[in-house]
Amino acid sequence: MVTEPQVLERSSRIYLDDEELRRMAAESSRTEAAGYCEATRVEETMDFARRMGWRRLGIAHCMGLMREAEAARDIFIAGGFEVFTVCCKAGSIDKESMGIKDEEKVHPGRFEAMCNPVGQATLLAEAGTELNILIGLCVGHDSIFFMHSKAPVTVLVAKDRVLGHNPVAALYTSSTYYRRLRS
Repeated sequence: MVTEPQVLERSSRIYLDDEELRRMAAESSRTEAAGYCEATRVEETMDFARRMGWRRLGIAHCMGLMREAEAARDIFIAGGFEVFTVCCKAGSIDKESMGIKDEEKVHPGRFEAMCNPVGQATLLAEAGTELNILIGLCVGHDSIFFMHSKAPVTVLVAKDRVLGHNPVAALYTSSTYYRRLRS
């Protein structure tokens, strides 16, 4: 970026001034090199956590991806980690208490619990997790979780109900099937 050298200089100093951040950057680069085009994201997540010396993993997941969260939990436990999971609906906060009108709900006329990413982040912090893993939180709810997580966060699954949780498919097909996205 020849147009913003001051920004790059400031950002480079941040790594040099923060030992933990510098270590995370180095270990993530080592994880990338060790598993490049060979390891799955699940394996890379475990490798990165091991390199950082983190043993307590948190999984914040969508209710609709409980099976995937259970599979991930089982794999992480088999990998030697202590794992804590929390579902998005923990706390059962009524959507109407947040100003959502009945006609704005997914299923009008019924009680709907809103997702509670602040609660998920808080519960995982209470459990002492050292790395949190997102599995399918809604757009926006994931952002709230990132803002409130005490531990670093990585995404294992990005929710996309239409494309089988493979949102990059819309990008791959943006010149064909999903060309409407470009207009």
